[in-house]
Order: sequence, then C-alpha cells, then structure tokens
Amino acid sequence: MSLLVVGLSHRSAPVSVLERASLNQDARIKLAQDTVAAEPAAEAAVLATCNRIELYADVDKFHAGVAELSTLLAQHSGVGLEELTPYLYVHYEDRAVHHLFSVACGLDSMVVGEGQILGQIKDSLARAQEMHTAGRLLNDLFQQALRVGKRAHSETGIDRAGQSLVTFGLEQLALGTAVESWARDKKALVIGAGSMSSLAAATLARSGVAEIVVANRTQERAERLAQILTEGDDTDVRARAIPMDAVADELTRADVVVSCTGATGLVLTADVIAAGVESRTGEPPATEPVPGAEAVPPPTSVGTEEGCPLDLSAVQPGFSVMGEAAVAGMDAATLEQHAAWVAGGTVDRREAGRRGPEADAELIGALAATVSSAGRIPELRRPEPVAEPPRPEPVLFLLDLAMPRDIDAAVHRLAGVRLVDIESLAEASADAPMAADVDQVRRIVSDEVAAFGAAQRAAHITPTVVALRTMAADVVAGEIARLEGRLPGLDDKHRAEITQTVRRVVDKLLHAPTVRVKQLAAEPGGAGYADALRTLFDLDPETVASVSRAEESTEKNPENRGPA
Repeated sequence: MSLLVVGLSHRSAPVSVLERASLNQDARIKLAQDTVAAEPAAEAAVLATCNRIELYADVDKFHAGVAELSTLLAQHSGVGLEELTPYLYVHYEDRAVHHLFSVACGLDSMVVGEGQILGQIKDSLARAQEMHTAGRLLNDLFQQALRVGKRAHSETGIDRAGQSLVTFGLEQLALGTAVESWARDKKALVIGAGSMSSLAAATLARSGVAEIVVANRTQERAERLAQILTEGDDTDVRARAIPMDAVADELTRADVVVSCTGATGLVLTADVIAAGVESRTGEPPATEPVPGAEAVPPPTSVGTEEGCPLDLSAVQPGFSVMGEAAVAGMDAATLEQHAAWVAGGTVDRREAGRRGPEADAELIGALAATVSSAGRIPELRRPEPVAEPPRPEPVLFLLDLAMPRDIDAAVHRLAGVRLVDIESLAEASADAPMAADVDQVRRIVSDEVAAFGAAQRAAHITPTVVALRTMAADVVAGEIARLEGRLPGLDDKHRAEITQTVRRVVDKLLHAPTVRVKQLAAEPGGAGYADALRTLFDLDPETVASVSRAEESTEKNPENRGPA
C-alpha cells in the first residue's frame, strides 16, 4: 500500500487561502484525471468541502508523489505553489488512512461530530468511480471510511457535539426559560453559512423564531441556506440573505444574533453592537465594570486617625493597608504597634524597634496563627460593601460559536446586551460530556486503521496465491492428460476418480502454506512473503500481474461486479 494524501484545511490554512484554493466540480474532476495521468500515481480521488481540499492517490514513490500532488493542487487551485506550500499537510500509508477515518467520524471537522462529511466522502468516491480514477485501494479506503464514520455515529454520542453546543448556547441566552418560549416570534440574524451556522439556523427555525436573516461572505451560500430554511417542511419561518456589509443595519432590527465564521479577526466590534442597541433604545448602552473585577474600596482612616501608630511611609507602593494586605511591606514591630493601639493599649515604638529577628519571628508566627483561625487580619474599619446596580434586561442576544471569536469580548460589558461565547460556555459547563465520546471514537479509528492495514497487506498477496493455484491446476491437468496417453483404455469413472484424487492431494499440500502466508502477510512487514512465494514456486510474474490487473479493472468498473 502506498497511499498518499496532500491537502489543506481550516486547521492548516487561513480562510482567505481556503477560499482562493477552492475547487468547483469541473476542477475536481480535472485534478483527479491529471493526477492519474501523472507518472507517480495510479489512482486518485479529491475530497473538497468548504473547509478542506485533499488529494488522495496511490503512488509508487513518496517524494516524487508529494512533489507531483502539491504541484497539481497549486495549478488547479490557482494559488501559487510557493504561497500554498506552507499550508499543506502530507499523510502517508497508515497515517493517511488514520486521517481519512478521523475525517469521516467528524473528529477533524470545525464542528466535532458533524455528519455532513460522510455525504461528501460518498460523493468524492462516486466521482472517482465515474471517472475511473479509483482502483482497488481507493475504493476499499473510501468505502471503509464510510463504514467507520457510520459506526462512530451509531456506537457513540459523537454526533451530539454540534447539536449540544448550539442548544446549550441558546439555553444560556434564554436564562433558564425554555428555548422555544424565549425564541418565539424573535428576529434572528445568523452570520456564516457553514455547518455550525446552518445547524444554529435550523435550531432557531424549529424553536419558533419569526424570521432568520443569513449573512455570509459568499452571497450564494447565504441564499442557499435561506432557501433551505424557507422550504423546510417542519417550519414556516421567513428567511432571506444579505451581504456582509449589511450586517450593521440588520443589527438595528435583530433580537438574536448567532455568529460562526472562519474569520481570523472580529466580525462584530463593541462599537457596532453599541450602535445597534442605541438605535433600538434611543440612548447609548452604559459600559459596566468588567465581571469579576473588584471595585475600588472607599477611603479608610487607618493610619490617619489621631494617635494611630501605623507608619504609612513603611508601606510599599501599590499595597493596600486594608484587609489581608495590611501586612504587606511592614515589619512585625509596626504590626504590634497597630494591634496594641486598636486594643486600647500602648507600645513603646522605640522599645519595639529594638526587638531582634527572633522576636519578629515570634510575632509573625502568632499573627499567622490568628490568620489561620480567623481567616483575615483585623483592621480598624472595614469598607461597606458596594451594591451593584441591577443589570437592565437585554434587548440584544448574541451567541458567538466561532474560534477564534467573531464578537468582541468587550460586548460583555455593554448594558442591554447578553453575549454567550465559547469561553462563557466552557465556564458554564461543569463537565465535558463529549470527551468520553471523542475518546471512544478515537479508539474506533485506531482499531479500524489496524484492521484496514492488515486487510490490505493480506490482499496484496492474493494475486500471488491465485497464480500459485492456477499453476497447480495446470500441472494437474497436464498430468491427467499424460495419464490418458499412457492408459487409453481407462474408463470415465476411473479417470474422474483419479483426477479428483490428484486435485485433493494438491489442494491439501497447498492449503496450509497459502493460509499461513496470508496470515503472515497481514502482519506489519509481511509484504515480503509474496516475493518469497513467487521465488519458491518460480511463478511467472506476468501471471501474477494479470491477476492484479483483472482485480483492478473490476474495482475501477463497479458495474462489472456482481450484486453486493
């Protein structure tokens, strides 16, 4: 097996490069045909989606194959090879199988577990079969990838990942209210037309929103998603598409915004969101303190009241003199002065200043013991707690499902806006329910890769075994013909019995070696057993090659095979 894949995806390349390198249907067909016509490749198939472009091939030379496939990708995509090369990845043999199986299971998708990729793999195989560019290896590989993907979805909960993320995000926006009740009759703006955005739009449509507006960099994709939503049998939502430059205007009408694009920068800034809120409320939204940030405490009289022995000059710059931070930058003698003054006693600072390190250590130890039992350093006057003003009800709900983020995190501070993003979803979730499913799918992929490799290695020796048995059958036929010449009076019954006996002897002699050689060939490093078998039995290389060509012809022309 010499499987090679060269490609680029959302994991290796920015969206701008993926968009420029995208291939239409005709370009994909031409790329596969040109790959097979190239010297290193015998088979080829193209897997192209909105987030990836991959060229699979059966090659006889690794380095020549990488160079040829990379060059062909650059030529057909229109992106220069020098510009494209830094974003390309290469997988070979078992690693290439592992990659495709992971893709089929949704592990390599932007939305982990999405099932749309299975249909795209099926279409890629169908095109390669129609163009006769897929032989035995790629037929086996892609068909097995489809089976592995279906197994992952049926045996694990991996397909719930995208759905659970969208649903959980909408539940966070609804603040405990049922999503259907919260979403009813709202106007939604969906930015992006990929798998996650499409899932969010469909979920909103089923939840009862009155209208969905789709914005996308590619207008055709936005229009296609809007059409799908409008024609859906299970909803009666109104849907329309707008260009990206109309998003700011649409924010003045939308109640809910869901954004999931592949942009590397912000799609919605805090200023744009603030302008949208202002157009609805008539006044700019207030900017609230950053969540979690502590308010500056009110002034305290520690160190300023008459008679207080606390020497503020001893406090290092930047330290507070209140609460737990009161000990910062002060020696034990000063702390003792302050404690005695608070308790109503007096301490001679001059005497305290003559204390040695041992006394300081003793005082600090006592202070530490007090802290461990009381939980804090006593202070003269504690600041009154500052009551936070109630946050106004949101008029705009934002769900950012992109990574990196589409919506400025500063929007969290805008009054009248509720933003839920990947970071806040992670904080709101106490556990990671999908982690176990992902691990289970990874184990399935590893097992299936090992099984596929063993099957391919075993299949590699099949033409040699077939040629061996063909040679044995020819020997039997020749010996029976010779026997008939020497015993012309042999009747049909005895001739048939002798023929059957000779064939049984040959079959029994060949059975154990051929079964064992298939087992050995299936193990790693077992490719050499086919060569050994050909050498030991002096098999005609052309006979073996003709068997291989017959098998490959059947694989490249599936209609020649019998019913599955």
